[in-house]
Amino acid sequence: MDSVSFFGIAKSSVSLVERKSMSTTMIQRLKGQALQWLCRPTQGGLTAALTISLVFLLGQESACAQDAEVVQKHADTVWTLVGAALVFFMQAGFAMVETGFTRAKNAANIMMKNLMDFCMGCCAFWFIGFGLMFGENTGFFGRSWFAFSWQQAHEAGDWPFTFFVFQMVFAATAATIVSGAMAERTKFVAYLIYSVVISGLIYPISGGWAWNGLFGDYNGGTSGWLEDLGFIDFAGSGVVHLVGGASALAGAMVLGPRIGKYGPNGEPRAIPGHNLPLGMLGVFILTLGWIGFNAGSTTAASPDIGWIAMNTLLAASAGAIGATITCWVHFGKPDMTFAANGVLAGLVGITAPCNTVHPVGALIIGSVAGILVVISAVILDTVLKIDDPVGAISVHGTCGIWGVLAAGIPWFAHANSGVTWAQFGVQVVGALAYFFWPFLTCLILFLILKATVGLRTSAEEELAGLDVGEHGNVAYPDFVTASAELEQP
Repeated sequence: MDSVSFFGIAKSSVSLVERKSMSTTMIQRLKGQALQWLCRPTQGGLTAALTISLVFLLGQESACAQDAEVVQKHADTVWTLVGAALVFFMQAGFAMVETGFTRAKNAANIMMKNLMDFCMGCCAFWFIGFGLMFGENTGFFGRSWFAFSWQQAHEAGDWPFTFFVFQMVFAATAATIVSGAMAERTKFVAYLIYSVVISGLIYPISGGWAWNGLFGDYNGGTSGWLEDLGFIDFAGSGVVHLVGGASALAGAMVLGPRIGKYGPNGEPRAIPGHNLPLGMLGVFILTLGWIGFNAGSTTAASPDIGWIAMNTLLAASAGAIGATITCWVHFGKPDMTFAANGVLAGLVGITAPCNTVHPVGALIIGSVAGILVVISAVILDTVLKIDDPVGAISVHGTCGIWGVLAAGIPWFAHANSGVTWAQFGVQVVGALAYFFWPFLTCLILFLILKATVGLRTSAEEELAGLDVGEHGNVAYPDFVTASAELEQP
């Protein structure tokens, strides 16, 4: 057989399979011919060797094409769980921020709350929350996948296990946000109850409005009503942060300010945190975790994670700059706590549009969020007289609204996003929904708790510190602490 015949066979074979789909029969036929050619003169032997190599490579690539889907599936699972681990690590960041920015006498109480809201929320989300959020949806809430079994998830291809873990750590974040605004004066038992309700009912119901379709392959292809409108919230400026911020606002309003926060004439008094470096370390941890929060929301090992992470860090940096400049102008000094909250504000603002904006858009969104967080905190503190020890309402509520709205502004969107001004109206609807639903439901919840088990600790416990009154613990037993004069009523 001459070289022309060989290349004719090779060309025919490649065209049939397009390097991926050659049939087993054709491969076996070529192998059989190649064995016959080996018995011929040298030229035939060389031709046979080349043909065998070609057949082997094509056969291997056909197998590799089949394996590629399996490899991609496994990579998606690994990346999603890495993202979930980063988001879970944000619990440590929230705990450090809240502890550092409040007083030493409540440190053990705050750490305990950040531990238990995750533990209570995790169980509640598996029992009922996941089904409400991702089950077969009526448009308003889901009605399947409640307390799903191993067999059910395994028969669905095992992805529900990974998906649940990722969504569960998001649910815990929503409850943790509320803790900061209600710190230093909330009964522990009331905190446990509302953590279960938020993680198991309030957050999942509204979360399904925008994200139910993410589980469409397993819930019959349903979706939420905001999702049907085309609402954009890639990683949760509205779904997670605005829900947490609005819930925190309701809680702080019902609870009232800490003793000594306002003077006889209503003038606000600063109550400094006991360990600002600890709080700042929490901000660094939260920033790291936010890469999992935003880039992990792809739930796929794809190139998109790179530019989503880039937008996330750009917005965080711009937020810190915006907040620093704003507080420097307003207060005369660049305050560390406002700079820290500026980072978080930028992160919250970019969370919804992190996959649809260009880098300049990310910088603008972050810087505006940094400015807004300072203005919002000042208004809450001096005008509305709402005591928020760590700025949770401003960071997550105010900047959550901004992030939702920013996702609908075409000026910030990249060329392939498809965002037009028609999108902005949908975003307004989503922002209203994600403010009023948690605010009203939590307002009712906190009023019920106040009338039953009690929401606020006694004045004696608050002055002595919740570590001793609520838990019988002292976070810093070797330190001598002094009660400030501001704590006196």
